[in-house]
Amino acid sequence: MRPSPSEAADTVVGDADDPAPDVLASLGLSASDEERVGDDREAALAGVADLWPAAAIALVAVPLALVIAALVSGAGGLAAKIALVGLPALLAGPGIFALLRLVVAQQLATHHRVALVAGVAAAAAASLFTLSQLAGNLTDHSVQMAAVVALFGTMIVTVAVIHALPAATLGFAAALAAATVVRHGLSWSSAAAIVLTVLLGHGLIRTARARLRDLAEQEEAADAEALASRLVNEFERHGSGWFWQTDRSGRLTYLSDKVAREVAGFGIKAKGEALTRVFRVDAELAETERTLTFHLSSRTSFSDYSVRPAPEDAPERWWSISGRPLLDHLGRFQGFIGSGSDLTEKRRAEAEITRLALFDSLTGLANRQRMRLQLEQMLAPNQRGHGFNSLVLLDLDRFKAVNDTLGHQVGDELLKQVAGRLQKTVGEIGMVGRLGGDEFKVIIPREGNRERLGELAEAIITALSRPYYIDGATISIGCSIGVAIAPEHGDNPEALVRNADLALYAAKGDGRGVHRFYRDELLEGAQYRRQLEDDLRQALKQNQLHLAYQAVVSTADERIVGYEALLRWSHPTRGFVSPAEFIPVAEECGMIEAIGEWVMRTACAEAATWPEHVRVAVNVSPIQFANPALPSLVTSALATSGLPPRRLELEITEGVFLNEDASSERMFAALKRIGVRLALDDFGTGYSSLGYLKKAPFDKIKIDQSFVRGAINESNRNAAIIKAIVTLADTLGMETTAEGVEQQDEIALIGELGCSHIQGYVYGKPAGAEVVHEQLAQPGGKAIAVGFKTSRAQRHKMLRAARVSLHGESAEVRIRDISTGGVLIDGVDLPAEAVGFEMKIELFEGQMMPATIRWVDDGRAGLQFAYPIDVDQLIQSTQRRAA
Repeated sequence: MRPSPSEAADTVVGDADDPAPDVLASLGLSASDEERVGDDREAALAGVADLWPAAAIALVAVPLALVIAALVSGAGGLAAKIALVGLPALLAGPGIFALLRLVVAQQLATHHRVALVAGVAAAAAASLFTLSQLAGNLTDHSVQMAAVVALFGTMIVTVAVIHALPAATLGFAAALAAATVVRHGLSWSSAAAIVLTVLLGHGLIRTARARLRDLAEQEEAADAEALASRLVNEFERHGSGWFWQTDRSGRLTYLSDKVAREVAGFGIKAKGEALTRVFRVDAELAETERTLTFHLSSRTSFSDYSVRPAPEDAPERWWSISGRPLLDHLGRFQGFIGSGSDLTEKRRAEAEITRLALFDSLTGLANRQRMRLQLEQMLAPNQRGHGFNSLVLLDLDRFKAVNDTLGHQVGDELLKQVAGRLQKTVGEIGMVGRLGGDEFKVIIPREGNRERLGELAEAIITALSRPYYIDGATISIGCSIGVAIAPEHGDNPEALVRNADLALYAAKGDGRGVHRFYRDELLEGAQYRRQLEDDLRQALKQNQLHLAYQAVVSTADERIVGYEALLRWSHPTRGFVSPAEFIPVAEECGMIEAIGEWVMRTACAEAATWPEHVRVAVNVSPIQFANPALPSLVTSALATSGLPPRRLELEITEGVFLNEDASSERMFAALKRIGVRLALDDFGTGYSSLGYLKKAPFDKIKIDQSFVRGAINESNRNAAIIKAIVTLADTLGMETTAEGVEQQDEIALIGELGCSHIQGYVYGKPAGAEVVHEQLAQPGGKAIAVGFKTSRAQRHKMLRAARVSLHGESAEVRIRDISTGGVLIDGVDLPAEAVGFEMKIELFEGQMMPATIRWVDDGRAGLQFAYPIDVDQLIQSTQRRAA
């Protein structure tokens, strides 16, 4: 840390408790490490050397004159005394000159030279005092007076010359006082000489100390000034800041060199020019240019004013300046002083930030923020009455699979190409933006015609569904579209975006690759799902959930070898709620893991009461499968219930392979180490791949019911597909279960095709635990077939949403099976009294088909069409929309 001025002085003069070094240092008689003190002593010696010739002449001339005067008066003896006594004074002149001027003497330390000069001066003083006493012996009175005057004059001249050296001055005075004491003894004159010398010494020492303090303060100030100068120079040279100063009239007297050179390039000579003629205030950030002039004329401070070069044709350059009035020590105005900083890069960065804030960095499309601003502007109250405006939301289908399999770099390139196709398709009729991920938005002003919007949506779907070629890979994706029209579907941004999102959700639910317009029923459906979520949370707490078990029967001997545990919900007011409704809700809201744990523990506990050969199968959702805690949950459920691991079968859908990675393999290995069985559920639907059959250690393949139904018809290929699956499973050492068997004539066919097990309504509907015990108590544990004996009209699996109408009320349902004469729907809670009533169902968009309710059961219903339909045409229409 740099010492303060007082600390610096104390370092030189020493401690007050040790006066001798302090006095010697003050008088310059001891060495000093302080460079400035040494320089000051050298300067004092140099000053004495410049004046010493005058004193030296006096010191040489006066003794010689006295000797001559004594010889002239005939006092030879007196002349000899004068010569002897005056010799020190005579030698002091050239001696001190030699000490001050000769190179050899200058090599001595400064304090040594000061001490020598002080000693020689003291000897000269004693010599001059004694000569003044001898001058009184001259016989001529006038000569006597002249001699005394000359001697005292020489003393004065000598003291005047050596006054810059306090030690020499004090030595000279001390020698005079000592000579007085020697000459007069203890007398009043001696006392006076001593007192005066002491006072002179005290004054000289105080003055010397003050001088040392001044030197210390000067050094501190000089160091601070030098540091400040270096910092300012460094700041100006390498930083973005700079400084300026004006005189009283506002003309620049100083401007940092880098800025001065820059404005000179604009044709402005900064120094001497008025500040307002060098810089002008940014009109966008300040009221007028007179703002800066006002501060200069009113002599008030200002800060952070954005300025640019005064010439209009100067290139784009920005600075921020601040200033304050500069006053002298009397408070008089001297001008302005201030600082500035470069704003150019900041302005450019702000412009880039603005661009990034409004545009998507990957695709260059408008981003969420800009689309929101555009939508707010389009739907502003002052714009209402200018016609319809439309909002189109798009979501890419199968994009996540591209990211997972080909990497994010390919995914990013795909998004760029999608953006290009989207812009090209939309053209000038609307603004295209990317919301993030694989979501896009199109704002179409002054357009509300559904036909034209539908054509645009189909054109977008077609354009985006064409193959992409990236890094040698051919990629196929699709998109789903939701459309909302203002003000019909909302007159503010929040409502319009919400309703377009609901329409997009409906498009995804209808098999993807289609577009849907918003309908009021969609909002009701969303509100219904939200209420369903709240009710589901209560259902888990209030034990409204229960399990139903569907038998799995061996084709070899028709014995029941296991049951699949199926989750059911009996709502206190809604009645039976279909799993197709609440399972997706549970997955979306994060409750599926808690529900799955309850199912696992309940199924294991009830299965533990069954015969040893009967297994229980529990469905595991992809979300549960991705949780590393699943093996611990399974182990805990088995340990708590006492059920052997071999009697627990976990049914896993193909959805778990969407994110196929090392964690999936670790999960399979962990589950097999427990000893449980693994079954691949709904094989042949979703994301079927033979590759994972090779990796995953499945014990069973469950053939989806879409292949089982209609297999009895010879014209159908389903039987061949089932046979191929069975052959594959046998080769891999896996069992097979045919799901959805409903007719008794299908039992024999499934057995002939080689399936090892059958599951379906042909052996009864899923039942409670009590019924399970009754079924297992049958002789030989055999299952009893209860389904239709022969197959009805061929039914087709068609998982899609539809709208139904009953007594003027509409609802969303889901089609499960369809034939030429009827359809199976679920997601509808109809009372038994509804059987026989007429209902309308929308199979083709905009066309309501009349049908009669033939049966209702557990949230499902069978409808008989008023007239046969062309199922193939319906399937082809659905497939075209999906493509």
